[in-house]
Amino acid sequence: MIIKAQNIITKFGEKIVHDGVSFEIKKNEIFGILGGSGSGKSVLLKQMLMLEHFDGGEYEILGYKLKNINEEDALALRKKWGVVFQFAALFSFFNVYENIAIPLKEYTHLDENSIQELVLMKLKMVGLNESVLKQFPSELSGGMQKRVAIARALALDSKLLFLDEPTSGLDPHSSREFDDLVLELKKSFDLNIILVTHDKESMKNLLDRFIILENKKVGFCGTYEELRLQNERLFKRFME
Repeated sequence: MIIKAQNIITKFGEKIVHDGVSFEIKKNEIFGILGGSGSGKSVLLKQMLMLEHFDGGEYEILGYKLKNINEEDALALRKKWGVVFQFAALFSFFNVYENIAIPLKEYTHLDENSIQELVLMKLKMVGLNESVLKQFPSELSGGMQKRVAIARALALDSKLLFLDEPTSGLDPHSSREFDDLVLELKKSFDLNIILVTHDKESMKNLLDRFIILENKKVGFCGTYEELRLQNERLFKRFME
């Protein structure tokens, strides 16, 4: 088990967003978090990343419990994952090379030559070549920005990749290319991928399993086919 969420409760003031949310994410799967607007999809993701509070329950990620995690363990855990937020979140004043090199410079003691080699390797992993290294994010298409963001997220050989609405802002063709890249990365590098999405094609073609948040709880957990056969109401709402 890679991640276990047990009875998560989240409150913002008087508002309860999650009221006993539980799920488990298995090794080497692409796991989706779905739900309507305001259901707290991205909040769950940020809680797992230790960027948002939770008021009850517990997360266990790669053997670490989050509730009372100390700083040393939190740092060790952060080195084990990569994150791509909704709008790629590249630093606009850094070029592609500098963006991908950030985690290598921050968390390792590698020399510049080794960092250059790794940056090139990560760039090739996501289907880009060295011609883009000196370009800035504003000079790249949306799809290329997402690829650079994934290269940076995997710079430390992360085995866990979090994606928040990764196809948001992409045209249908670029979205499908991105899905293909994610599938290829999972297959080639034994990645565990957790993503928040509302892209119906991604839900159908990309996810091994997913949860649907409804009424502050998990309304469904399973595969696309299980949802189609077991819950016509939710299938129509989210997949059609």
